[in-house]
Amino acid sequence: MSTKKTRQQRRSDERDRAARLQSRPPSSKQPLLLATAGVVGVIAVIAVLVGVKLTQGSSSAAPTTPSGRAPAAVVHAVSTVPVSLFDTIGYQPAVAPLKRITGTPLRSNGKALVVYEGAEFCPLCAAERWAIVAALSRFGTFHNLGATHSSSIDVDPNTPTFSFHKATYTSKYIDLHTVELTTNQPQGNFYAPLEKPTALEKQLSQKYDPNYIPFVYLGGRYIITSASYNPQVLSGMTLRQIAIAMRNPSSPVSQAILGTANNITAALCQQTKGAPAGVCSSSGVTAAAKHLPA
Repeated sequence: MSTKKTRQQRRSDERDRAARLQSRPPSSKQPLLLATAGVVGVIAVIAVLVGVKLTQGSSSAAPTTPSGRAPAAVVHAVSTVPVSLFDTIGYQPAVAPLKRITGTPLRSNGKALVVYEGAEFCPLCAAERWAIVAALSRFGTFHNLGATHSSSIDVDPNTPTFSFHKATYTSKYIDLHTVELTTNQPQGNFYAPLEKPTALEKQLSQKYDPNYIPFVYLGGRYIITSASYNPQVLSGMTLRQIAIAMRNPSSPVSQAILGTANNITAALCQQTKGAPAGVCSSSGVTAAAKHLPA
């Protein structure tokens, strides 16, 4: 992890800025959720209930390449979570709360603006992307999501996740901007650069949280400045196993990811004027909304 002195010395260089954004151990910022024991044991049963072919393919916990296309079955499972399951999960006290910000909410193309900044090496980003995909899929559609994993040499190594590199998103309600600063592949003293933030993305992250990733700007009223739950919840699992466990409401994976997604959804519903109504008026979202910081 970079020292405070190193971070101060590297503020002008974007790649070195990514270096000082290396993830801290999750215990420094996120509460530890329930242990993952028993999750794998229910996988076979849940696979039948979801009705998707998630158990096909490699059983490796991480892809053999830095990135690739996310399996269609995994994307489908995460992007089509039933409202009833979100409602069952509701508000989860163990999930870290969003941070309230002030100022005039920014809009883009007449829509609520969401900005994500992260990196493929980052285990905290890896955990948060699951909830971001689940939440934003309630407002629109992702296209060409990548599959990747966090660094093999950082804390919580090889955490499986999506990548927003080369992915797009369409929505009537939200304009999503994403940037993945680096890959998960070491290069020199850090990781290979991947994308550069736009002036707007850089402005927002520097204003609200210049030192750490993930950074998520949610419509101008709330931000996320780290993972909302402990990446260890996903330890040892594959993309497919995580997607399956999400459909089991008693699973710590489901509680962490969908609990976070309900918080994100509740925050965004404030900026979309309660649309879509079927999402924003659901009991899971209204329960989460009651706990948003005022």
